[in-house]
Amino acid sequence: MRLTAYLDNGRPTMGVVIGDLVSPLTTVQGFYEDVPGWLAEAAQTEEGTRPAAELTPAIPVPETAKVVCVALNYPMHAQETKNELPALPNLFARWWATLVADGEPIPVPDAEPGLDWEVELAVVIGSPLRAVAAADAAAGILGYTVFNDVSARTHQQATSQWANGKNADQSGPIASAIVTADELDPSDLRLWTQVNGEMMQDGRTSEMAIKIPELLEYATRTITLRPGDVVATGTPAGVGFRRQPPVLMHPGDVVEVGVEGIATVRNPIVDASHRH
Repeated sequence: MRLTAYLDNGRPTMGVVIGDLVSPLTTVQGFYEDVPGWLAEAAQTEEGTRPAAELTPAIPVPETAKVVCVALNYPMHAQETKNELPALPNLFARWWATLVADGEPIPVPDAEPGLDWEVELAVVIGSPLRAVAAADAAAGILGYTVFNDVSARTHQQATSQWANGKNADQSGPIASAIVTADELDPSDLRLWTQVNGEMMQDGRTSEMAIKIPELLEYATRTITLRPGDVVATGTPAGVGFRRQPPVLMHPGDVVEVGVEGIATVRNPIVDASHRH
């Protein structure tokens, strides 16, 4: 099943995709209050009512969502950043307020020379997970989406804590689409980044050092993951700041990230005057 979030008179709404059409279900917030019930409703829906191409994409998770990110989870990415591959998942957090939908602008803060890209497969939680064993983690997964962990590297590298560099305003593009877990095997999907049409990252999820079940097991030792929470699983090699010379995104650039079988997310880069 393919779900999609869109704006209906300015209200984030969840719908089910049927061919080229979308059938409305409920608000995004309401969907995560009863995921099993709305999935059952979606499964019985046979006809769409609104052309998908005419809808304005929206963020597919509620404002209460936690965004848990995994650093250095691809060996070649760890190597290019001159870091050791962590023995345990290296987790950091984003807040929902940084998320933007497909097509929305990403501003470069005045205090940054440019922004870096990081395509990631993201897991969307559908039922609560607390101290879950890896073997049981799949039961809590609603599905998968695409995330771009756009990074303000100057601030990320300024201290040992990454919050400032990983939470710049409007710096977290996320696809409006969620492909449910029963329809997608995430173990070996192609994921990529293009900037101004030039391929910058081209990897496969099979390269992950720590797989999704183990990531969820580790995270839920201390963090209860609830419906709508997002776990971004790390980025492959090909980021910009470690290139020689470094390559960063500036106003006027366009970044596009994608994951096979899910979606692409395309966003323009703009100057700091667009921060809101």
